Amino acid sequence: MRNLRTTQGVDLTRATENDLYQALGLTVRGLLMQDWMDRLAKQFVTGPKVVAYLSAEYLLGPQLLNTLLSYDLEELMRAALSELGLDLDSLVAIEPEPGLGNGGLGRLAACYIDSLATLGIPAVGYGIRYEYGIFRQVFEDGKQVELPDKWLGGGNPWEFPHTHMSQTIGFGGHTESHVDALGQLRTTWVPEYTVNAVPYNYLVPGYRNGVVNTLRLWAAESPDEFNLSIFNRGDYVDAVEDQVKASNLSKVLYPEDSTPQGKELRLSQQYFFTAASIRDFLDQTLPSGFDLAKLPDRVVFQL
Repeated sequence: MRNLRTTQGVDLTRATENDLYQALGLTVRGLLMQDWMDRLAKQFVTGPKVVAYLSAEYLLGPQLLNTLLSYDLEELMRAALSELGLDLDSLVAIEPEPGLGNGGLGRLAACYIDSLATLGIPAVGYGIRYEYGIFRQVFEDGKQVELPDKWLGGGNPWEFPHTHMSQTIGFGGHTESHVDALGQLRTTWVPEYTVNAVPYNYLVPGYRNGVVNTLRLWAAESPDEFNLSIFNRGDYVDAVEDQVKASNLSKVLYPEDSTPQGKELRLSQQYFFTAASIRDFLDQTLPSGFDLAKLPDRVVFQL
């Protein structure tokens, strides 16, 4: 009830099914947060070897019932909702399928990160936070028509951004060489343009063991998403060109690749999230004085 009032701004008499689902999702996620934070704190102290699993897709499936089962809370939650005149199955049924995966590869990736948590293995999954997933289909005049899958349209209680941990990823450009003060030849990469990779975290609970790992998904944003001077000249479309170009990287899963532009976009997506993921792990490791030469003792990357 507290989350219904404080996050959705309604009481039980005026709440829609989506209001109820969002509030319940936040309540359940809150039960995982302390275990997740405790695990991160322990790993910071002990420095265990971590599995970093990188995948272009994760077919997670609905999160509400899976999380309740992992924490052995299904029957308790069902009874609590019943006292309020609510039905758990009805709320489970309205949860949209996360548009983060499509087929066998995505399901396999989701199974891997679930299994790692259940086995108690320190792990983090990395991928892309697709805004529209792959597509949804309708039939018109007996033909399939593909439409965007607006799976985030009603809100998503299972993710939370960590914008302060964003990464800057360069694309294109050229290199410049110079001799430093010690007479050593140095080469610097000067990107043509950069994209901000903004992390969104999902919590991955193990099965009834109190272990919660992380799935970190990257959303692409432009560092300069809105050019006010161009806008004030009346070029309203050009004013947001950089943001459109950047956000294309995390718009859809498996964009059409029958054109050169589509092929380039797919390759750019892979580079984008891989570069962001490696930088993210190094940013969390190197400030502690860790010797980069010993990186294989600290992490194994699986792509």
